Amino acid sequence: MVYDAFVLLSFGGPEKPDDVMPFLRNVVRGRGVPDERLAEVSEHYMHFGGVSPINQQCRDLLAAVEGEFATHGIGLPAYWGNRNWYPMLADTVAQMRDDGVENALGFATSAYGGYSSCKQYWEDIAAARKAVGPKAPLISKLRQFHDHPGFVEPHAEAVRAALGTLDPARRATTRIVFTAHSIPMSMARNAGPTGGRYTSQMEETARLVHARAGDDLGYDVVWQSRSGPPQVPWLEPDVNDHLEALAEKGVTDVVVSPIGFVSDHLEVIWDLDNEAKETADRLGLGYARAATPGVHPKFVSMVRELVQERLGDQPHTKLGTLPTWDVCPTNCCPPAKRPGAPE
Repeated sequence: MVYDAFVLLSFGGPEKPDDVMPFLRNVVRGRGVPDERLAEVSEHYMHFGGVSPINQQCRDLLAAVEGEFATHGIGLPAYWGNRNWYPMLADTVAQMRDDGVENALGFATSAYGGYSSCKQYWEDIAAARKAVGPKAPLISKLRQFHDHPGFVEPHAEAVRAALGTLDPARRATTRIVFTAHSIPMSMARNAGPTGGRYTSQMEETARLVHARAGDDLGYDVVWQSRSGPPQVPWLEPDVNDHLEALAEKGVTDVVVSPIGFVSDHLEVIWDLDNEAKETADRLGLGYARAATPGVHPKFVSMVRELVQERLGDQPHTKLGTLPTWDVCPTNCCPPAKRPGAPE
């Protein structure tokens, strides 16, 4: 296959207050979530002036990737399309068609398998191509990268940096807490022939990051950003509940590392820099939140390496043992029956 473009695939986010409710309605379309619930969630965005940082983070990443491509002689024009807010993927695919693109490589801003983190991007691509019509370019999604050194090592560096801000005299009672977006238990268990990819890959990433963080502290994998009706079980423990449990066990300080994410978007800064930080302060815990990869040079190089893998110019690079797929089985990772609203 000859590829003639690159497209960044992301979630999208509002960039002004008037965008917030239409954006949230896009996120939950087809789920019957009432506007009253969305109005509650919108307050998280209004806390930051109605602006989610994710779109600017995508612009920054795309610019960095374009520079990386130029440095390494990769002549692929770069595009960007979102699932839930402008630039919408269908509009991007239409522009690609008009520009004569026929076969593009897509990089999704999620490292893991699972429905929302992987399969839904395949569905986004299919829906966008259908909306554009028969001349829509093909888009081949690049593989999951939860164990790629370009993802693992920036997280490990960030953990080390966060540890350096805490009191070294209390190192013996410090713990590392890795977080990721919670999902419904039905989604976590019902992952088709590929098994529980999301949770198993998250555990592997935590192990790999911890091993490279250069410290013998204990660690845990917990969850954040739970949403939906309270009677629907989601992955637990929640990060705030876990901080309570750690304090009861005599832990004095925590480093919270959001390994489930590639950038400091709104769910990271709201759930961890606000809610979890407030919990830690109430409990008297020393608290440091590790950064996400963002535009770390190793992460940007990873995107280029994933492209070169598919072009046949780069070996398959991985640190873990779990499988990843260029093209997933058609019946893998079905959605939960009743997904909830975002937090």
